[in-house]
Amino acid sequence: MHTPTALLTPALALALTAPWSALAQTSAAPTSEPATSPAPAQVDSPSDTLAQCLAKLRPSAIASGVRGDTFDTHTAGLQADTGVIASLDTQPEFKTPIWDYLAVLVDDERVADGQAMLQQHAEVLQRVHTTYGVDPATVVAVWGVESNYGRGFGRTPIVRSLASLSCEGRRQSYFRTELFAALRILQAGHFAPERFTGSWAGAFGQTQFMPSTFERLAVDFDGDGRADLFDSAADALASTANYLQRAGWRDGLAWGFEVKLPAGFSTAGEGRRSKRAGSTWAARGVRRADGEPLPGDLPMGLLTPAGAEGPAF
Repeated sequence: MHTPTALLTPALALALTAPWSALAQTSAAPTSEPATSPAPAQVDSPSDTLAQCLAKLRPSAIASGVRGDTFDTHTAGLQADTGVIASLDTQPEFKTPIWDYLAVLVDDERVADGQAMLQQHAEVLQRVHTTYGVDPATVVAVWGVESNYGRGFGRTPIVRSLASLSCEGRRQSYFRTELFAALRILQAGHFAPERFTGSWAGAFGQTQFMPSTFERLAVDFDGDGRADLFDSAADALASTANYLQRAGWRDGLAWGFEVKLPAGFSTAGEGRRSKRAGSTWAARGVRRADGEPLPGDLPMGLLTPAGAEGPAF
């Protein structure tokens, strides 16, 4: 999860545990050289360019395990979705100040709904905790942040979004991998094509798995023979816990804590991917805000979601 979601989930999980309070290549359309006749210059339409790009991607898709007929069936006649390209640079979690974003997603209603879900799904959540070692509040918090407890899956066709993102914009290689995974999911019959909708970026289901994550980590927890992240809360919650366990979640260990930085401390280059032992942070003058000692050997990254002048975690 990126930084805002990484903070949203523990914020909501903490609230839920409190008594009733509060995660190619398509070149730009090429313009022809000026025509010698009065006819206007011709420019490929976005859909023409998408079709050309997909034709080039077809061999790679087949090499990844997608049958030719599957690729053709689900990509024939696709219209480019230019809106998803714009969304790459306008995600609210990266544009909205963190405290405003938290206030919107971790409000009293969502907390109350989460507490109700903890009770409603208590038996499943306990089995999930026993199986994967992820506590109920954390799993339900991810559910609440990602889809408001299954109320908002997203309505964008997954294949169209991923095809468009595979052929234009940033991170085309990443989205191509997800496109091929999405096609394999349809090929295997996991979901009907008309049901396979989600976010503009290709995430789907109650906890918004990307297609490749579904292939690796989705779980059939209700025992009906298929992992269904749309209509089975048990499957969605167990799959989420499986994801967290595989990512290194340690039961009983806090997600983090607020720290105080010494004067003049540079946060350049810091983040969740730049981890150091607690003893190293302590040697640099970093202290826990609550006065407790930093865990000496635990690798930790420094987060400053409101910028260098805001609180640090």
